[in-house]
Amino acid sequence: MSLVPVSKKIPAGICGILAGAFGIHKFIMGFPRAGMTMLGITAACWLLGKIGFPFVGTIAYGIWLIGFVEGIIYLVKNDSDFYRDYVIYKKEWF
Repeated sequence: MSLVPVSKKIPAGICGILAGAFGIHKFIMGFPRAGMTMLGITAACWLLGKIGFPFVGTIAYGIWLIGFVEGIIYLVKNDSDFYRDYVIYKKEWF
């Protein structure tokens, strides 16, 4: 895993809030596996919804909510906590 500079805190937070379901904030933070997980689940839900399984849309909303909450967490954490959690401990989720 790559180190996450504190300078990525604001762009990752904003992307988490605006486009959390696509995992863009995870790619910005240097966690591509988590980003691909979010993107893959969202794409699979969209595809399944298009072919006749509308209930899977609720899963996509859940993924969006995770990204939204993570974006808020990134923005409200102070710099030292952000550095500790995402640079030192490489925390990928929440």
